[in-house]
Amino acid sequence: MADALFEERRLARIYDDLDPDRTDLDAYVQLVDELAARSVLDIGCGTGTFCCLLAQRGVEVIGVDPAAASLEVARSKPGADRVRWLHADAADLLTIVSDDWVGVDLVTMTANVAQVFLTDSEWASVLHAGWNALRPGGHLVFETRDPQRQAWLEWTRERSQRQTAVPGVGIVESWVEVTGHDGPKVSFRWTFTFQADGVTMTSDSTLRFRDRAEIEDSLSQKGFDRVEVRDAVDRPGREFVVLARRPGPDVPA
Repeated sequence: MADALFEERRLARIYDDLDPDRTDLDAYVQLVDELAARSVLDIGCGTGTFCCLLAQRGVEVIGVDPAAASLEVARSKPGADRVRWLHADAADLLTIVSDDWVGVDLVTMTANVAQVFLTDSEWASVLHAGWNALRPGGHLVFETRDPQRQAWLEWTRERSQRQTAVPGVGIVESWVEVTGHDGPKVSFRWTFTFQADGVTMTSDSTLRFRDRAEIEDSLSQKGFDRVEVRDAVDRPGREFVVLARRPGPDVPA
């Protein structure tokens, strides 16, 4: 089950307006160019901003997400008609694609997607899905927050509360607060108040913070080679950007 922020229609429709700065995706576009990827599978594509951006650049794109409301928003964007949208969990991906599946050059998980897989079995399952979706020589790329930075300490109402003017909706007040902390798992709640009618909605989430050694070990166990961990260009010192290659001939440039 996806979080309400992505699954509830009213919230999914304002998601992009509440977080309009997607310059974080620039680094992923550069990676697509660096890796000469002609086909990309984006796991947890959400409202489809990255997928549509790539499609408009001539890349063959598949976007998969468990939230139907987010995919509805995605399908309304410029370039969406050039994307193959799949309503599914990552673990179910290969039961949906066709029998003639040959794999993609690149599998991505942008933003917080890699951290929503809370258990070891869930994480192993998504790595398995990514491995099987790749053609030999293809890459898996994702980002995850460095737990040593303790980003959750900044997730307070005082720091996050803001008002956003959403076209066709009006003023929406929003903030985030931590609701629980259990080892590597941090739970938090987003609150949204629509001033036009006074309705308040909430969305609860939990993320798992894996350290670098755990990430590298899990990828090696799956069989990925050339595992590389980079610093996030848009959040230096705060996040890891992980590249892992499925063994095989490199994707031709």
